[in-house]
Amino acid sequence: MKSSLFVVAALIVMVNLLGCSTTPKTEAKKESLAIDSKATLDQMNVDDPTMRNFLDKSYAYVVFPSVGKGGLVLGGAYGKGEVYEQGKMIGYADITQATVGLQAGGQNFAEVIAFENKAALDRFINNKYEVAAQASAVALKSGAAAAAKYTDGVVIFTHVKGGLMAEASIGGQKFTFAPLR
Repeated sequence: MKSSLFVVAALIVMVNLLGCSTTPKTEAKKESLAIDSKATLDQMNVDDPTMRNFLDKSYAYVVFPSVGKGGLVLGGAYGKGEVYEQGKMIGYADITQATVGLQAGGQNFAEVIAFENKAALDRFINNKYEVAAQASAVALKSGAAAAAKYTDGVVIFTHVKGGLMAEASIGGQKFTFAPLR
């Protein structure tokens, strides 16, 4: 088990060392991320008409419009997103995921994390929020948001966009926040 945790930690460090930056480097990339984030929220609202109402009642949320994931025994994922507090964009975030176990394939998914209150958002903003192996996400389908319940002030929604991934693995997600400047 310790060696598995070491591998997961090594993957997270490797992704961070590859130069992934939380804030998009150019105005064109910022604009592209904004367009993709809006399109993702629009599509999620089409797939589940209760989603918009859920997010409107949330204190804050982060949208990761495209998270690329792949693995063959060792796996990883990375994506960028936008963070909104009470409807106003306050910064950028990235998601890094590392896993180890039985897995093969590649997948692209969107993820939205809703925060129930300021304390939950503050944990995220202060980079003190990680998703552990036992955490679960709500797969987006019609009515899912209406039935979603916060756990420790957070709800995670996922929406598979493409690809195929078979896995029985352990790992977790780590997030980094960068405020607007």
